[in-house]
Amino acid sequence: MNCPNCKGKNLGKIGVNQYYCWDCFVELSLSKGKISLAQIEEDGTLTDLNDLFEESELRIESPGTA
Repeated sequence: MNCPNCKGKNLGKIGVNQYYCWDCFVELSLSKGKISLAQIEEDGTLTDLNDLFEESELRIESPGTA
């Protein structure tokens, strides 16, 4: 899986269906085949980044589908 923000592969798992991109410092959450992105602010709060992406960029294809 690549980061939809920077296209990097330097992702680490931080929880159940939660990942962190070490290249662009965003948190990714997977739910029902869709990625949600958030930027972690200095005070620890999350800022939603989903509105910066097209719906198709945030969708994860299941293995075996095209």
